[in-house]
Amino acid sequence: MIKQLLVALSLALISSSGAKAQVQTLELLGSWSDSSLVSSRFYDNTYNEIWGLAIGGREYAVIGSTAGTHFIDVTDPAEAREVQFVAGAAQGTGIVHRDYHDYRGYLYAVCDEGPSTLQIMDIRGLPDTVTMVYESNAFFSIAHNIFIDSSRAKLYVHLGRGGSAYPGSPMQLLDISEPDSPRYVAGYNRFGLLSVSQVHDGFIENDTAYLNCGPAGFAHVDFSDPHNPQTLSVLTPNDYPFAGYNHSGWPSCDGKYYYMADENHGYDIKIIDMADRTAPKVAGTFSAVPSDSISIPHNQLVACNFLYVSYYYDGLQVFDISDPATPLRVAHYPSSSEPNKLSYKGAWGVYPFLPSGRILVSDMQEGLFVLEGMGDNCYQQPVCGIVNSTHKASTGALSLFPNPARGDVIHWQGIEAGGEAVFTISNMSGQRLFQENIRDIPSEGSIFLREKISAGMYLVHITTPQKRYTGTWLVTP
Repeated sequence: MIKQLLVALSLALISSSGAKAQVQTLELLGSWSDSSLVSSRFYDNTYNEIWGLAIGGREYAVIGSTAGTHFIDVTDPAEAREVQFVAGAAQGTGIVHRDYHDYRGYLYAVCDEGPSTLQIMDIRGLPDTVTMVYESNAFFSIAHNIFIDSSRAKLYVHLGRGGSAYPGSPMQLLDISEPDSPRYVAGYNRFGLLSVSQVHDGFIENDTAYLNCGPAGFAHVDFSDPHNPQTLSVLTPNDYPFAGYNHSGWPSCDGKYYYMADENHGYDIKIIDMADRTAPKVAGTFSAVPSDSISIPHNQLVACNFLYVSYYYDGLQVFDISDPATPLRVAHYPSSSEPNKLSYKGAWGVYPFLPSGRILVSDMQEGLFVLEGMGDNCYQQPVCGIVNSTHKASTGALSLFPNPARGDVIHWQGIEAGGEAVFTISNMSGQRLFQENIRDIPSEGSIFLREKISAGMYLVHITTPQKRYTGTWLVTP
């Protein structure tokens, strides 16, 4: 009874503060959808997860659909356009979930339906190319979510099932120190005294994991030794209010608080005080619309002093967490026109980590929305767990010779040696004519072309995870 009274008081204080806040409607800068795509037969959703990339000075949205993975150039949001598409191993009306994360110039993709696979795509050649470098169901056929601990080159697979070579498990760990050649490390179904049938989602940084275990609750685990992980603490459904299906969460940037959501209609988000990692406690609860008994949060992320929540029918909701124990609702965007029901439609995911500060939102029925950001220049600060290809890639001039040339061989010099690279030749209209992947790029090297390039002026790019070099090449008759 005491805990219930404390939670009720905390909720009343938060709701009162929220009522006084001026909640702005974020400005829509652009959108994208494709009317030719089919919807799922389960929730009438065409679209699902959203991710973001910044490569070669341009920004991209990655959005999943029933067909596969769409790469949308959103550098100019008003002219958002699809530049690449990769078909899913499984497609059609049976597809509901896809999930993404990127690492060192590669995008990792999974799907939770159909005869699917783990797909790894080389994205360093965007916008010209996206190349599939790995596709296999060895570890699993279907998986619900993934998260990459970029600081440790570890890929955590949540609820992977149906592997042809390895046993499926509530959570798997893969080593991706070689990004295009994942290796199986271990599988997990127990954290301390908490036995789990699934790990639905998780946030992992520097081997420290916050795991959302569906009906079993929450686990906080140290994976420094992946073969003997140490469970720091757990929360069972008896340990916190609004307990149901423990779905997702994200910590504050200092790790002192964790914002945890159970995917149940009318259930509040929980503020978990993590000051003592061995004994987390509920500091309060809050909701986007406290008066709505069927409102439901889906995915949430923290960027600097804001918590971004895709809230299904209620669209995107943004909370100021400058005072992390008292989130204050300050902005929203109504992506969905669907009437709020006891189902799952509307805003699926949000990505607030682009260098421009713009916010990407995926809506299950409506597609991609690009919104004006919160104006906090968050990209210049630590971004709470996202350390990947989303960065302002530097550019450099590429020295080519001979130039003019005959069009059958090209030499370069003056680039930073080492690492994997993508070499491309395009005409001045941007049409790619030649591509070759180079595993260990030298500072000086040569490419012998399989077919002679005809006379004209061309753009030559060498793209590494750190830099994109560009030069013009004149081919004579």
